Amino acid sequence: MIDLATGLRRTICLAAAAAAGILAGALFIYHAGSTGIGLLDVVIAVVIAMATWWIAWGACQGVTGLVTPVPRRPTHDGPIHSRTCILVPVYNEDPVAVYARIAAMDADLKAEGIDRHFHFAILSDTRKAELGEREEEELARLLKLTSGEGRIFYRRRIDNTGRKAGNIEDFIQRSGGAYDLALILDADSLMSADTIGEMVRRMEESPDVGLLQSLPRVIGARSRFGRMMQFSAGFYAPIYCNGLTALAGRTGSFWGHNAMVRISAFAQSCGLPELRGKPPFGGQILSHDSVEAALLARADWQVRIDPDLGGSFEEGPDDLIEYAKRDRRWAQGNLQHARLLVAPGLKGWSRFALFQGIVAYTAPAIWALFLILSLVAAATESAINYFPMPDFPVPIFPGERTAAAIGLFAGVIGLLFLSKFLVLGHALVTGRAREFGGGTNTFVSTLTELLLSSIIAPLLMMFQLRALWQILSGRDGGWPTASRDSSAVPLKTAFAASWWMTLAGLVLFVFAAIFAPRLIPWLMPVGLPLVIAPWLISWTSRRQKSRLMTTQSQSDPPTVIRAFRAHLSDWETAPAPAPVAPPAPAASGLAALG
Repeated sequence: MIDLATGLRRTICLAAAAAAGILAGALFIYHAGSTGIGLLDVVIAVVIAMATWWIAWGACQGVTGLVTPVPRRPTHDGPIHSRTCILVPVYNEDPVAVYARIAAMDADLKAEGIDRHFHFAILSDTRKAELGEREEEELARLLKLTSGEGRIFYRRRIDNTGRKAGNIEDFIQRSGGAYDLALILDADSLMSADTIGEMVRRMEESPDVGLLQSLPRVIGARSRFGRMMQFSAGFYAPIYCNGLTALAGRTGSFWGHNAMVRISAFAQSCGLPELRGKPPFGGQILSHDSVEAALLARADWQVRIDPDLGGSFEEGPDDLIEYAKRDRRWAQGNLQHARLLVAPGLKGWSRFALFQGIVAYTAPAIWALFLILSLVAAATESAINYFPMPDFPVPIFPGERTAAAIGLFAGVIGLLFLSKFLVLGHALVTGRAREFGGGTNTFVSTLTELLLSSIIAPLLMMFQLRALWQILSGRDGGWPTASRDSSAVPLKTAFAASWWMTLAGLVLFVFAAIFAPRLIPWLMPVGLPLVIAPWLISWTSRRQKSRLMTTQSQSDPPTVIRAFRAHLSDWETAPAPAPVAPPAPAASGLAALG
C-alpha cells in the first residue's frame, strides 16, 4: 500500500501532465480550425499532446523535488554489525584505473575504522586475453598496496552468460551466503567510506529495505560535453531525484550501480528470465536494473532512493559518440521492457517506471514525427497566407487564433525550461550556488548548459532515432566495451560518425526551401546543428578550460577522489609488478572466488 502523501503527489503530477498534453493538443486543433480541420491536423494534435505530456511530466518531477523536503531516513550511530561485500564488475576495463579506485576506497574505509566489515570482490567478465592477464598481474600491486590479502578477491568468468547481471547473480549464488549486504558498483564507480558506512547503517535500521540506491555524481569530466553532463548531474539531478523519490515511495528505482542490496532479498527475488526469441527484443535482459527493482518491489521489499547520500561518484562519457554508443545499449534494454509490462504481480508504479523507460527512447521519434508532419502541413496548406508581411518572419494566424498558436509555442518552451530555472532560483536563494562557484558563476553556467544542451539536442535525437530504427529492424547492439579515453574526437572521426546527420539537415532545408521557405528561420534550431554535426561533435569533445559548469567535486574534491587520483598517478609511473596467482578459494573462504 502507498501512503496518502505519495498517492496525492502521484495524482497531482499525473493529472497536471495529462492536462498539459490535452491543452496543447486542443490549442493546436483550435488554431488549425481557422482553415478547417483535416485528418493531418488531428494526427499532429495527438503527436503534440504526447510530446507535451512527456515534457510536462519531467517538469512536474522537478517541481515536486523542489517543494518536497528531503526525507530524513532511519539510521543509527552505533557500530556496524553487517558483513558487506563491495562488488566491482569489470568488462574489458583498464585494470590500473579500476584497482586505483579500489585502493582509494579501501584506504578511506581504514581511515573510518570500518574496513574489517567490508570485502572487495573483483568480478571480471573480461574477454580480451591481454587485459585478463594484466588484471592478474596488477592484482599483486593492489594486494601489496592495501594489505588486502583475505579481504580483496578476484575471479574471472570463462563464460559471461548474462553479462553484468549474470556476473552478480553468479557471485550471489556461489558466495552470497558469506555476507548480509552487497554494494554493487561499476568499474568507474567511487564511493566515500562515510557514505558506504551510512548506507549499511540505514539498511540495518530498516530491515524491510531490499535495495538502497544512492545518487552518483559525475566526476572526471574534461571536455565541454563532459563538463555539461557533470554540471547537470551535480546541479539538477539532486532535485529531480528528490522528486522521483517523493513520487516512487516504496517502489523506487535501481540504476545498476552505487547501490546496496540485501543479499537474501536479491537472491530470493531477482532471478532474471531470458526472454523468448532472439535479440534485440528477446534473449538476455540488457537493462536489468529496472527489472530487478520491480521484482524486489513485487516481493514486498522496499526499493529506496536516498538523494541525501553524498560521496557517491561515477565517470561519464566525454564525447557524443561514446555517449551514443552507451545510449544504444540502454535503448535496446528499455524497449525490451515492453514485453514485461504485463508481467504478473508487478506493482503499478513499477509498470509505470518501465513504461517511462520505453517512452524515453520513443520520444525522439514523436518529435521527429511532429517535425515531418508540420513540414507536410506547411507544404500542402495553400488556403491562407500565414506570412502576409514580407519582412516579418513570425507567422500571423487568423483572428484570435494567433493567441492560441503563440500560447502553444510559449507553453511548450516554458515547460522545457521551467524546472531548470526554478532549480537555478532555488540555488541562488538557498545558497546552494556556492557549491558551483557562487551565484554569478552558477547563473552563467546554467545559461551555458541550457544553450549547449539545446544545440546538441537534435544530434541526440538523431542518434536515438537511429538506435530505434536499428532495434525495430532487428539489429542487436550487444554490450559494447566502454571507452574511457578523454582525448578530443578528430573532425574526420566525427564526420564518419555523423555525416548522415549533415545530409538529413541539408535535406530538411532543401525541402523547406522548395515547399515552405518562410519556415526556414523556425527550422534553424534543429537543422543547423544537424548540418554542422561533425564540427559540434569534435568541438564539444575538446577540453573545457573556463570555470563555467564547475562542481564542488571538481573545485574541492573529497578525500576519496584525491586518493584515487594519487594512486592512479603513482601506479602509472611505477614499474610493472611480477605476476602473482590470484587468492585461492581456500584462502579467501569464498567458494566462488579465485
